[in-house]
Amino acid sequence: MALWERLRRGLARTRENVLAPLEATVRARGGLDSEALEELEALLLSADVGLEVADEIVQIMQERLGEEGADWTVVQTTLEEAIATLLSGAERPWTPPSTRPGVLLFVGVNGSGKTTTVAKVAHLLKNQGLRVLLAAADTFRAAAIDQLAHLGKEIEVEVVSHRPGADPGAVVHDALEHAKSKGYDLVLIDTAGRLQTKRPLMEELGKIRRVVEKLAGRPPDERVLVLDATVGQNAISQAQLFHEAVGLTGLTVTKLDGTAKGGSVIPIWRALRIPILWVGIGKGLEDLEPFRAQDFARALVRR
Repeated sequence: MALWERLRRGLARTRENVLAPLEATVRARGGLDSEALEELEALLLSADVGLEVADEIVQIMQERLGEEGADWTVVQTTLEEAIATLLSGAERPWTPPSTRPGVLLFVGVNGSGKTTTVAKVAHLLKNQGLRVLLAAADTFRAAAIDQLAHLGKEIEVEVVSHRPGADPGAVVHDALEHAKSKGYDLVLIDTAGRLQTKRPLMEELGKIRRVVEKLAGRPPDERVLVLDATVGQNAISQAQLFHEAVGLTGLTVTKLDGTAKGGSVIPIWRALRIPILWVGIGKGLEDLEPFRAQDFARALVRR
């Protein structure tokens, strides 16, 4: 199945909440008049794109189409182009680090789908021919260690773990040493689903980063924040605090299939300017895709 088609399926709730009523208005009024533009802005706000982005999209639509005469097909195409324009620069195709083992550090708050996302990324990269090792550095919750062990077994990827309550830095240390000795290409580190307001936990992230720097001679090659799309724009404040802690290099947006707030991807990118590497569009281990702005815009607008 093509990426945009998988995205289209995942973004169904957001798309239908915006497109169905807008199409009805445009068809009923014979074009994109002032009333239809007002409705478009309200619908975009309901998709959590934020006031600034909604105003920009409406302005683009008005400049390109005027206020009358454009049929629904033209409106749809122009809306797709406007969204793709606003997401320009948001994508960064991921390539493996040149120095092995590469290190990918995953961070995020409780409930963001981080541990599952780590396994999904591992599965995706394994299918690209890379040897992947998982590090269960969320030692604060026994359930997180068990979950990663279960997922690792399911995708046939080795997991390095310690007992619950162990030092996360020690887990990372052992994982990196093991990866070096066994010739792994990548180490993916799952960290605790820490609340962004708990500063000592942010400091723990800094410690993990320093362990990587000591053993690898460089920071983690990717510091990826996993964001829950159902949270919408509230994710921006989370990202800013994690960015301070580890210096984020990329985002993964999860649960796009379970929300009508898929439009929040746009203001998140515009506010943070941190590339979106992957998007989660379902619960299965296969339901993770590289982010492509044009495909995302098309899936958001095309039925």
